Amino acid sequence: MGLTRDDIMKIIKEENVHFFRLQFVDIFGYMKNVAVPMSQIEKALDGMIMFDGSSIDGFVRINESDMYLKPDYDTFRVLPWRQADGRNAARIICDVYKPDGTPFEGCPRNNLKRVLEKAKNMGFTMNVGTEAEFFLFQRDEEGNPTTITDDVAGYFDVDPDDSGINCRREIIETLEAMGFEIEASHHEVAEGQHEINFKYADALTAADNTQTYKWVVRCIASHFNLHATFMPKPVFGINGSGMHTNQSLFNLDGTNAFFDENGPLQLSETCYQYIAGILKNAKSFVAVTNPLVNSYKRLVPGYEAPVYVAWSASNRSALIRIPASRGLGTRTEVRCPDPSCNPYLAFAMMLTAGLDGVENKLQAPPSVDQDIFAMTDTEKTDVGIDCLPANLKEALDEFKANPLSKEALGEHIFTKYIEGKEKEWDSFRTAVTDWEIDAYLSNF
Repeated sequence: MGLTRDDIMKIIKEENVHFFRLQFVDIFGYMKNVAVPMSQIEKALDGMIMFDGSSIDGFVRINESDMYLKPDYDTFRVLPWRQADGRNAARIICDVYKPDGTPFEGCPRNNLKRVLEKAKNMGFTMNVGTEAEFFLFQRDEEGNPTTITDDVAGYFDVDPDDSGINCRREIIETLEAMGFEIEASHHEVAEGQHEINFKYADALTAADNTQTYKWVVRCIASHFNLHATFMPKPVFGINGSGMHTNQSLFNLDGTNAFFDENGPLQLSETCYQYIAGILKNAKSFVAVTNPLVNSYKRLVPGYEAPVYVAWSASNRSALIRIPASRGLGTRTEVRCPDPSCNPYLAFAMMLTAGLDGVENKLQAPPSVDQDIFAMTDTEKTDVGIDCLPANLKEALDEFKANPLSKEALGEHIFTKYIEGKEKEWDSFRTAVTDWEIDAYLSNF
């Protein structure tokens, strides 16, 4: 987009912007913001707004709390739904900096930039396109979210069965007003489940867009008195929500490094090496791409979720699928991530995993083109198909054991992420659930 400070000041005047949100993301993927009035906008654009980093989970200790928000001008957007009395609000995404003027290593956006710089030094840029599914649920009389929907639609169904179609349309119109290029939208498999697809972008922009998309979906849904959730598995017995992540490496001359017209399946050696790196490291990066206790309620066989560490050009039961498009559109689709993840960390983990394959010239195993869900355990073992971790504890153990995890996230995020997620697992492990009460209270 190439916006300058002067461009932004001009838009602010033309659009009558009176409030300005400085947005950033914490380690666990929660969007944060500092809102400033019109009088502080120029100070904000100059990166002079400070905040207390010790108040943000996983950032810094209280004795080193001062942080600066450095805006990325290209992320400036007027917010279509925040107009009041002719006055508008806008947002800009920021990187977090330390008082000495250096990037804060605990900022997920800074970390992704660091990993992308490594890829650039190897001769590559990364493009990413995400497909984040979500549910629209009703709220109760007090406005609290439920898991109830009056939507009875299924995959690709239309109104009147798809009762969320008006909400989805307004979400799309809002995203388009913010510069998104929407490619398609549709009702998903489960009742109340939806998907909106937007055009791929470079990895940093794609992470910004994914985070913005989730925010817009939730905001617009609330206008319809609905609750939008990106929780991976909100309802037992039906499909959960995934975030299939299409990714490719491009050479610095703009050609697709995954495409080779004369290669097997028209895929390049680099692509096969990238696939091998993803497969080698998948069991350790799912702690980041699938970060919740609830994530592993989705990653079970039978609900289209990819739990098997394998790849295929046609098989949707494999972890990695190769879509049919070739040329500039040649890409890998990693199917395990879910939309509760922090996209900045998830992209950094997957890129580092793929580059591990390229750097070390790893060999991809043969593709698995049969339905893995229909294979016996013996058949899977015979062809070397492993399974993803069954719960967050197993995923964290794999994450900690692989040196690539610290390489991908840096010491600060690696350490703080483990602390937060082990605390989450321990809270779950010691909780007494409704299932236990129903199963045991009257019997023992």
